[in-house]
Amino acid sequence: MAGSVGFSQKAVFHLPDVFTGKLSPTNLPQLQWVAQTHDYVYVKDNNLMKATAPQHDTTVWVTLADINSALEKQGEKAVKSFPSITHWVDKNAFYFRAGRKYFCYNIKEKRISNIIIVPEDADNLQIDYKNGEATCTLGNGLVVWRFNTSADPNKMDSLVKRGLWELRSDTVQIYARVRDGELLQDVKFGHVVHRNEFGIDKGSFWSPTGRYLAFYRMDESMVTDYPIVNTTTRIAELNNEKYPMAGMKSHEVTLGVYDYATEKTVYMKTGEPADQYLTSVTWSPDEKYIFIGVLNREQNHLKLNQYDATTGDFVKTFFEEKNQRYVEPSDPLYFLPNDPTKFLWVSQKSGWKHLYLYDINGKELKAVTQGQWVVKSFEGFDNKGENIFIYSNKDELTGNRMYVVNLKSGKVEPVCSEDGTHTVLASYDGKYFLDRYSNIYLPNEIKLKDAKGKTLQVLLRDTASLSEYSLPKVQLGTLKNGNGDDLYYRLILPTDFDPKRKYPVFVYVYGGPHSQLVTNSWLSGGHFLHYMAQKGYVVFTLDNRGTANRGFEFESTIHRRLGTVEVEDQMVGVNYLKSLPYVDTNRFSVDGWSYGGFMTITLKLQHPEIFKVATAGGPVIDWKYYEVMYGERYMDTPEENPEGYQNNSLLNQVDKLQGRLLIIHGAIDPTVVWQNSLQFLTEAVKKQKQVDYFVYPTHEHNVRGMDRVHLWEKIEDYHRTFNK
Repeated sequence: MAGSVGFSQKAVFHLPDVFTGKLSPTNLPQLQWVAQTHDYVYVKDNNLMKATAPQHDTTVWVTLADINSALEKQGEKAVKSFPSITHWVDKNAFYFRAGRKYFCYNIKEKRISNIIIVPEDADNLQIDYKNGEATCTLGNGLVVWRFNTSADPNKMDSLVKRGLWELRSDTVQIYARVRDGELLQDVKFGHVVHRNEFGIDKGSFWSPTGRYLAFYRMDESMVTDYPIVNTTTRIAELNNEKYPMAGMKSHEVTLGVYDYATEKTVYMKTGEPADQYLTSVTWSPDEKYIFIGVLNREQNHLKLNQYDATTGDFVKTFFEEKNQRYVEPSDPLYFLPNDPTKFLWVSQKSGWKHLYLYDINGKELKAVTQGQWVVKSFEGFDNKGENIFIYSNKDELTGNRMYVVNLKSGKVEPVCSEDGTHTVLASYDGKYFLDRYSNIYLPNEIKLKDAKGKTLQVLLRDTASLSEYSLPKVQLGTLKNGNGDDLYYRLILPTDFDPKRKYPVFVYVYGGPHSQLVTNSWLSGGHFLHYMAQKGYVVFTLDNRGTANRGFEFESTIHRRLGTVEVEDQMVGVNYLKSLPYVDTNRFSVDGWSYGGFMTITLKLQHPEIFKVATAGGPVIDWKYYEVMYGERYMDTPEENPEGYQNNSLLNQVDKLQGRLLIIHGAIDPTVVWQNSLQFLTEAVKKQKQVDYFVYPTHEHNVRGMDRVHLWEKIEDYHRTFNK
């Protein structure tokens, strides 16, 4: 596999422009379907434009002046640009957000018909527009309230200003048990649990009609406090983070169900041991049952259990999945809209991530998808429930394409035939698709397609984005490792590349699970890597074993031995680079963050003869300092795998350090805690090894916002200074 593209102009990226949008391709902002129609809309010149498929004859539907006129009639402040639409109520009304309020705008009547007001300091906000409910967390408590879609917005605003969510008659509150009038400090309700692993991105789950609310209760009282220090105050402040390290005590989670009618809560009887993982929470369509994927602490045995939602009683185990390495549930059950007695389940049990059809008794009926490719994500059903939409790498491993799968026949038909990375929106009935995609040749193209994937209209084609800049050449290709696997790589050549010259190499690495860096997309790898090529580097990235979307064996082979086969594969890439006549083999450098920081330092220590300079951000130094859920999935506990922890601890390899190494860390990092790199410094001092070091005092696990320009400049300056 190979491809390349190149341009040659004068200008080099100005890194702050990454955050202004100046370096982004042209687009159709807020492109989306209108609910239950074949109308689609997007924003242009602060107007909401509308067209009807299969045509592209656009009209101005809603103006910014219309929105502001409606806001002013409610005594609200005007907005400066067309606001983001968060939900279509029907074909004539949508919600948009401004500040902490969500406004429902009626297009025909040109007025605000409802306002949802969010409490200050609210986190984990969820809005159930269909049933008129909202929930958020305030501190450790879960707050739930109902909003009246026919209420006078002014009256609602008045109630909220008086404390709507504190009035029993207007809201429902679910709190921890109180002690002396205060919430228990270490118990949280409605928060994300298990540190966002297992696909968990919310802490509460409405039943289909909104009568019940399921929610996580997380008890962290048994978890060790980890000190995070805020140094922005005159006297530094201590903020303790509950951080369960590998092999240590984890938090305990239960699932409650609140009944609005009885105002009572019951907890599902998920049993012992308490430090198990509760995943894939799903309501049955009839609201009688809750399904929970119960995963053991060792993460190698999953039970999909059914519970009575009104009593909490265990009903039965539908099925079990076991694997000697690990089982990683990451999706709920997807019940068929036209047949509530059947559901889809996502599993890697065949070695590849696929969809399986089950009946309500837990019997597997068939594999809906199969083959040596993966379902990257499930995107929903058509309105008849006969077809499903998925993203997959079935026909292009470095791409992202949507497919329509017929549930009865299993036929898989592509919506996208073009090479590249696609984002596709299906109309409510699956008759039309809005397909936005890019590849290494094309900044952006948006097409309107029919159900067969045929292009009906080209809505936008950007072929000249950044034409005033000096854009490097990009190549995608594959290399074979010693195991016979194809390893995909990306090579970005310097601007005005001359094959007769010798260039330094900048290797950018991540290499960990759930990642795929080598993609067929515009500016693949991001602006900074292309900026480094503009500065005269050969920029190289390779996806080694352990990375995603290549099947379970490819990803899980790192189990209990992180930093081994990944390094072997990265060296396949290095040897390829050394074979290129235009590469200066004496000027290799490497950079990475998080798992990539761990990989960067590992490569630097194990191959000092290759890598002259290294910059590592937020690096895991010793996996015993990393958290339970992720760490134990890939390494087991330090007690179960002492040799593995011993072998990949960078603290045991400091004496190998040669050349220049810069370590960067956020001082309030709650993910890879600061202790990691500080321990490395301690060991370096003991071994009389020199390490360069930089701290971002107010940043967590990476450097965000405009401060990221400072980070990029620091990395570039370090490599330019020492990789000579």
